Parts: sequence; C-alpha cells; structure tokens
Amino acid sequence: MDFMQMVRPLEIWLRTFVLSEWTFYQLGIIAAGYVFASFVASRTEPAMESRARRIKGNPDLLRVIIAFMRRLKWLFLTLWLWLASVILKQGTWPSQRWLIATALSLAAAWFIISVLTKIIRNPTLSRLVAMVSWGYLAVYATGLDGPILSALDAAAVNLGVMRLSLLIVLKAVVLTVALIWVAVLVGNVLAHWVQRSGDLSPSFKVLISKVIKIALIMIAGAIALSATGIDLTALTVFSGAVGVGFGLQKVVSNFISGIIILLDKSIKPGDTITLGETFGSIRDLRARFVSVITRDGKEYLIPNEDFISQQVVNWSFSSDYVRIDVDFGTSYDSDPHEVVRIAVETASAVPRVVNDYNAPVCWMTAFGASSLDFRLRFWISDPANGLTNVRGQVLMALWDSFKEAGVSIPFPHREIIMKTPVEIQRPPRG
Repeated sequence: MDFMQMVRPLEIWLRTFVLSEWTFYQLGIIAAGYVFASFVASRTEPAMESRARRIKGNPDLLRVIIAFMRRLKWLFLTLWLWLASVILKQGTWPSQRWLIATALSLAAAWFIISVLTKIIRNPTLSRLVAMVSWGYLAVYATGLDGPILSALDAAAVNLGVMRLSLLIVLKAVVLTVALIWVAVLVGNVLAHWVQRSGDLSPSFKVLISKVIKIALIMIAGAIALSATGIDLTALTVFSGAVGVGFGLQKVVSNFISGIIILLDKSIKPGDTITLGETFGSIRDLRARFVSVITRDGKEYLIPNEDFISQQVVNWSFSSDYVRIDVDFGTSYDSDPHEVVRIAVETASAVPRVVNDYNAPVCWMTAFGASSLDFRLRFWISDPANGLTNVRGQVLMALWDSFKEAGVSIPFPHREIIMKTPVEIQRPPRG
C-alpha cells in the first residue's frame, strides 16, 4: 500500500505533464525553433564575423565578439522560444508551457556562458567552465537545486569565529573566480583603451592600467567573499600566517617597487638599460618583474626590487643620444692632422652616426710605444639597436679609408740589444 502511494503521484505527474498533448506541442515548437535558428545563423554568421575581424588593438574584446557571432544559432533559438512563451502565455496555463519556459532558460544560459567563457584561452578549461556553469543553471531551472544545496550546506565544520560548510566553500570559489574573471576582462578592455591614448606618457599608461586591474580584482574578491557570508575580518590572521609561511614579503616588495618605478618614471617600455651584466631594451613592466630583451634574443624577467636597490644605467632616460668612443693607432710616419680628418669624415659617413646632434670628433691622445694613439668620438640615437655593431662598422670603415690613403696601422715592435757577442753556429749538413 505504501508503494502504491509513492507511485501514484509519479503516475499523475507523467500523465499531466510528460504524456500530455501540450508536451508534444512544445517539443514541436522547440524543434522548429532549432531548425529555424540553425538556418538563419548559417546565413548571417559568415558576413558578421568577417566584419568583426576588422577590429584591431583589443584581442580580448575581439574574442568575445567572434564567440558571439559563432553562436547566433542559440541567440535566435532564445528569441524564438521567448516569442513562443509570450504567445502561449496569453491563452494557456503554466503547466501547458513549462517545457518552453525551461528550454528558454537553458538556451539563454548556454548562449551567455558559451560566449563569455571564450575569454579563457585554454580550450579545455573553457569547455569545463562552460559545462559546469550551465549544469548548475540547468539544475536550478529544473528545481533540483534545493535538495542538492541542502546536502552541501549540511556538510559543515565550526571554526569558532564562523561556520564553514561545503556550500560556502563552493560559493566562494565559484563567485571569486567568476568575478575576478570579469574584472580581468573589463580591466584588459580598459587597459587597451588607455594604451591608445596619445596624451599620456608610456609609464603613466602602464600605471593607470595596473591600478585599474588591481582595483577591479580587489573589488571583485571583496564582493565575492561578502556575498558568500564570509566575514572579511576573520581572514586577517589567516592571510598573515599564509603570507609569512609562503614568503609573500618578496611578492609585496616587488609589487611596491613596481609602483615606485612607475611613479618616478625611472624606466619605461622601450628604454635601453644596463643592470649588472644585462644590456637590453625594456619590453614590458609587470606587477612583479620587468621584461628586458637583449640583443641575442634572450628575455630576462628581472624583479622590480632590483631596479630600486641596484645601480641601473638607463641609456635613454632623458635623451636617446649616446656617445661612443673608438680607440685606434697609426704608425709614426703618418701625418696626425690627416689621420684626424680621415677619421672624422669616415665616421660621419656611417648611417647610424648622428651628425646634426654632435658631429664626430677625433683627438690624438698619446705617443704610444708603437703608434700614435687616437680616440674617435661620435653619437648615435638608437642604442636599442646595439652598440658593438655600430662600433664595428666604424672600425671597418676606418680600415678601408686608411688603406686607401696609405695610412698604416702598426703592430708592436721589440728591439733586442745584445751587450756581449753571441756566437751563432750552424748545424753541420748531412
């Protein structure tokens, strides 16, 4: 008797909702809408996507727009189901349109989730997040969320200052990841907008971009934790212990150093710097490190703290012009006035040498042991393109000019004086 009482409500539900003629009507409407949406999307997606790909300079926004264009089928299906729901609402009971309403919620949820998750560059992670998010909304739309949430909330432990359940943990993780993800997306879009501004200096652009991203991420984290009912003051002791245990002092130090670098504008993207044995141009300023590209293609990720605590040579801090010295010597039978003239004319003809800023000069510096010593000085305006190569170009040009003018470059000579006669004997032949 008890079994029959349990089966009876299920039988009534099957006859009333599942096996009723209105259920088949709704299934037909959904199938027709899917065919219609697929047909319309196949005609409109290629043209709209080709126009969207003309967007330049904002890859994250472009990914969202392209994902939107490629899922127009679900948008058209959502519009079809919404229109059917509005029409059926005028002359039917809720029990005669429940399937349309559920399909409308699931289609709209899948459209929104599948578009937004395309921001995640990892395809596997993107699909996983999309399926998990849509699965939760599907459970919610079908009314099965109540028992599941109650079971998760029952699995809890008391920590004294707060009650921590599995439901709270899952809510905190999901909301935090979702809100931070949205904050990063909005921050990237705003950062690209700031980078296109022509009125701001490169360092100030980077500073504004980082402040926007950090502020949005902090706000997103605070909103997520507050929404789940977690007291933010209860996390202070825990966060302090984690910071000490995992050595986050260096992370904070590099972060603060990065802010100082951006504020005092000591370095900026594009500057040519020397730090220790590293010589290269700055590619990017990050929250924790500075990316420096060397001439041999290596990319050094140098902590921001090093730029505060160590001596940094910025070749282009206040000016892009750099002076280079080239030392050489000629034989004693050379005319030093003629050597100076040839050296200046030769250096002036090298393409990278800047003549309008400061013309090359050449000075005789010493009467050397084997040569007349000279120092040639010239200026360049592109140190990021290398110093050794332009120095080598000038030396090769000097070699050609001296050879053409008959000026010889000596090598060291040594004169040996014997104070006592030395007898030289030849070995006998044979």
